[in-house]
Amino acid sequence: MDTLSLLGGGFAEALTPLNLLLCLVGVLLGTVVGVLPGLGTAMAIALLVPVTFRLEPTGAFIMFAGVYFGGQFGGATTAILLNTPGQSSSMATAFEGFPMAKNRRAPQALATAVLGSFLASLVAVTLVVFFSPLMVELAVGFGPPEYFALAVLAFLAVSAVVTGDVLRGMTALSLGLALSVVGIDEQSGAVRFTLGSAQLLDGISIVVVTVGLLAVGEVLHVAARSHREPVTETISSGRPWLSRRDLRRCWGPWLRGTALGVPFGVIPAGGAEIPTFLSYGAEKSLAARRGDGEFGKGAIEGVAGPEAANNATTATSLVPLLGLGLPTSATAAIMLGAFQQYGMRPGPLLFSQESDLVWALLASLFVGSVMLLALNLPFAPLWARLLRIPRNYLYAGIVVFATLGVYTTRSSVFDVLLLYVMGALGFLLRRHGFPIAPVLIGVILGPLAETSLRRAMAMSQGDPGVLVSGPFTIVIHTLVLVTVIASVVYRLRRRRTG
Repeated sequence: MDTLSLLGGGFAEALTPLNLLLCLVGVLLGTVVGVLPGLGTAMAIALLVPVTFRLEPTGAFIMFAGVYFGGQFGGATTAILLNTPGQSSSMATAFEGFPMAKNRRAPQALATAVLGSFLASLVAVTLVVFFSPLMVELAVGFGPPEYFALAVLAFLAVSAVVTGDVLRGMTALSLGLALSVVGIDEQSGAVRFTLGSAQLLDGISIVVVTVGLLAVGEVLHVAARSHREPVTETISSGRPWLSRRDLRRCWGPWLRGTALGVPFGVIPAGGAEIPTFLSYGAEKSLAARRGDGEFGKGAIEGVAGPEAANNATTATSLVPLLGLGLPTSATAAIMLGAFQQYGMRPGPLLFSQESDLVWALLASLFVGSVMLLALNLPFAPLWARLLRIPRNYLYAGIVVFATLGVYTTRSSVFDVLLLYVMGALGFLLRRHGFPIAPVLIGVILGPLAETSLRRAMAMSQGDPGVLVSGPFTIVIHTLVLVTVIASVVYRLRRRRTG
């Protein structure tokens, strides 16, 4: 009863005209930065922090939360239409969303992403409201061994299960891990793989790698085949609502994706990339058991699951931020800095000391989700018409936005050069049939896996048994073992049946 009364007070604050306007501005801005390749919600909130100092803290954080949520909704748009995710958490969506768009099902793909995001957000925010204390206890229970086990599970799921070709998948993963260790080792101070370049001492930005491999690499790949394909891509604008058959296919992935995303948002340093890739791998494995060969050609389940996992993770990531003061993403880290600028310290006492702000913020998440549904779903056909633009203009625009987005991140010309190097690498990987996903997951999760392994070994004074010493690690490593065995058995059966 106390929770309902506190939530009611939060809605009373969130539904004031000013806060509604700030929430609308936030979701609009978040959608825009989510759509534009190279930009991100972290940069948008960082730019907004100095501007919002004259606002009341409640209104400012309602706007920040709107940007955060809007970025996840908008990131799927270019992932589906242009194979260029606006956010790294939308990478898995591109694997099936882009083929759906090429098959003239872009409105259905966009509607699947928007509806899945909306449903997952509602479920996740409801869980956050009523089960925050339990989620905080779960987050506290994770240490370096658990983080390392999760990273290994993600590596295996992407390299072996999702790609289908274990050798090529592991090769691509190794390349991603090599890129992730470029720069100065934070623990030992050793300089690794910088080739004598001072600009590489800070490592290679994830934005550079993601935009280079996916956006610029796709442009080069398309340009190399331009003489064999039409200059324009004509699609049917269609209607944004899903057919009954599509809805039947989406319900399961939406629920499974939400179930995967909720716990990962609670885990500090979990991030949205792991559950999206795990969701994609799970849906692909289930499709293979059913004998469905549509994956890789535009399977709607491959859009529904990852998008639900993505947005469920975004909502529950506020639990460690508000309850523990631990950010689970770059955007959450910027919001943590904003709390400190306002003289507040997120943690267990925040729910009692700043109760009005916390509950108004949680209530605004419900309001923002409804706003995003109203803004995105009716305009799915309008977004889909982007593919009517002549391909030479379209992809030239992608390169321009990608270049500007990367340059504005750190105002570095060297990053722009690295962007084109990553683009050339992405082109070569596509040309020779190597998957892109393991490279990206290696770059993103490589530092987490390395740091967690070294800290775990330091805690145990070199005893590797610490990696399987807790209940969480045992469960995760059991899942890894079961996944490996199931994958081997499936491939052996498929080879026998020929």
